[in-house]
Amino acid sequence: MTKFKIKKDDMVLVLAGNSKDRKDQNGKYPAPHKVLKVLVKEQRAIVEGKNMVSKSTKPSAKNPQGGIIKQEAPIHISNLSLVDPKTGEPTRVAIKKNDDGKKVRVAKKSGEEIK
Repeated sequence: MTKFKIKKDDMVLVLAGNSKDRKDQNGKYPAPHKVLKVLVKEQRAIVEGKNMVSKSTKPSAKNPQGGIIKQEAPIHISNLSLVDPKTGEPTRVAIKKNDDGKKVRVAKKSGEEIK
């Protein structure tokens, strides 16, 4: 099974697809989005507020009205990039050992540890 450098509750930017995060006129990226769930077998992740799809639902006890609801659909992991905690821009990730000998994720651009 493959391991990903993106985990649940990470802040990411979407690099490709319909929900792509684009730079504004000043060259700044929008606010990053939170990863709600990582689907390892499908190599996809569900990102809060991105890749919204409409889904028809039957009336149920939870939703007595039924109808059309909007929900997030999974995005391929290759279209996501972790956000550098220092600069707020997308960055690649390295895995290094810290002082305690524990493996930690580090942003390639700034060298800052990703919590």
